[in-house]
Amino acid sequence: MTPNRPRCSVFIAVSLDGYIARRDGGIDWLHSVDMPGEDYGYKAFFDSVDVVLLGRNSYDVVLGFPEWYYGDKRCVVLTHRAAESLHGEEFYSGDVAALVQQLGESGVRRVYVDGGTVIQQFLKAGLIDDLTISVIPILLGDGIRLFAGGEPELPLKLESSQSWESGLTQLRYRAEKR
Repeated sequence: MTPNRPRCSVFIAVSLDGYIARRDGGIDWLHSVDMPGEDYGYKAFFDSVDVVLLGRNSYDVVLGFPEWYYGDKRCVVLTHRAAESLHGEEFYSGDVAALVQQLGESGVRRVYVDGGTVIQQFLKAGLIDDLTISVIPILLGDGIRLFAGGEPELPLKLESSQSWESGLTQLRYRAEKR
């Protein structure tokens, strides 16, 4: 990681068979592990990030939630389609490495990278520093994969693993130095 480059982190849930959403983008199955008062470390993670970078498809899903999911956190949506900013979000359609460099130069320390396509772009650009993957005990059989294939080889070091009564198992990995 270069001195001014922010840490780029993934925090995402997948089905046991590797899907992040149903084919239609549905994520209703995530609620199968809801437990009162348990967020599986999401709030602590979210509080540690300065900027959320997400893809247009993920953005469209979040727009359907009853409330704006990201509060007052700075959000940048990676898209080539025109959009209107409804909550102060920004839109970007250039090179992800250049965007990360700009964010670092502006003082951003940690970026939350969200959305399957965006995560794949960041992996291909060698920009992912850590991944927190929560495995939900369900087989979807079809849908949108977290890893679609074609990602570069990336050695990972397991930093921690934890499981809950709900069946959710969370794996935290750090990308090995490249």
